[in-house]
Amino acid sequence: MNKPLKYLPALAMALAAFAALAFTSPEANNLYGEENGTWYDVTSTTPNNDTYVCDQVDEDGCLYDAPHGMGSPIEDSSRGKKFIVQNEDNLVVAP
Repeated sequence: MNKPLKYLPALAMALAAFAALAFTSPEANNLYGEENGTWYDVTSTTPNNDTYVCDQVDEDGCLYDAPHGMGSPIEDSSRGKKFIVQNEDNLVVAP
């Protein structure tokens, strides 16, 4: 009876480590915006008057963590704003 009990702390640690990894959502590394059905990868693009802006009111949001409707809105200051392309030549279309 004592033998199984001494493995209990190790089992609890393993279960805690699994739960910590399993229920932690990954950081959003990529940023995407959509206008008129075209998705743009704006991960390394600075929003300005020569690329894109997050402006006006939009209930869906401006930036997403994946393109083509597969992602979730990014929770930041752009939430509740609309993605507006200023110059599409300075943006990369998402694959």
